[in-house]
Amino acid sequence: MDRRSDARRPYRKTRRPVERIRILGVTMDLVRLEEIMHHVADHIARKQRFVVANHNAHSVYLMGRNAEFRRYFDFANLTMVDSGPMVLLSRLVGLNARGFHRWTYLDWRHHFWSLANRHGWRVFYLGGAPGVPEKAAEALSEKYPNAVIGVRDGYFDAAPGSADNAAILAQIEAFQPDVLFVGMGMPRQEVWLLHHLDKLPPCVTYSIGAAFDYEAGVQYSPPRWAARMGFEWLARLLADPKRLAGRYLVEPWFLLGLALKDIAAALLAGRLMKGFFKPRAARQPGVEAPAGP
Repeated sequence: MDRRSDARRPYRKTRRPVERIRILGVTMDLVRLEEIMHHVADHIARKQRFVVANHNAHSVYLMGRNAEFRRYFDFANLTMVDSGPMVLLSRLVGLNARGFHRWTYLDWRHHFWSLANRHGWRVFYLGGAPGVPEKAAEALSEKYPNAVIGVRDGYFDAAPGSADNAAILAQIEAFQPDVLFVGMGMPRQEVWLLHHLDKLPPCVTYSIGAAFDYEAGVQYSPPRWAARMGFEWLARLLADPKRLAGRYLVEPWFLLGLALKDIAAALLAGRLMKGFFKPRAARQPGVEAPAGP
């Protein structure tokens, strides 16, 4: 799917303070898909490191339980919102979040790979079970033949200084990726990146979970209408209740205190519920609809 003929949406090339929000004790960026890809393409062109992270309810839960995972987000240049309920809570407490600010890999995969195909980006994926990333790379290469894809499965000794790590870093260095996807699940993927960011070639890095599992067809992909309605979590839970029951039915209760704190602060500031009724803002200076990447 090449998006070259699609109409260009206006998007902002510069960030505004109100587009970085803090909720449930974490900081996130309210960005449209076009903005994300603009920053990715820009840093690839300049051969600069750019760290893309994401937050959802599971990551917020882990933030209070894993110091290294928490520290990874200090290095993130852009932190996407990957949670419909978090968007809803943001709106409840009067912040500027909207449904189009919520992004997960399944939402932006076609846009990303269309750009990778058009520009001949070199994309390396680290993660997945043996054989899975190779299967995914084969399927992607059929659709996007100009994208150069390298892979390595995620079954290795990830301890800092291990022989496995040294071999993987050498493989990535030899490949010279424009984009490095690390998909080993939270918090392992973020902790691995934290330990090795300064050892990687300058590239865009994503902590991306089971992205290539979806591309290989070995993991259930929830329909995008469920995501748009805020029920992707339910679709995932019904598809894999044994693995996800704790994440979706138990962990959120540990976030209740953080949510109540945000609601109380919004009430005192007179912001409660204003996010539901705020009219759509007119286009601001600096918002452009360029030919873009």
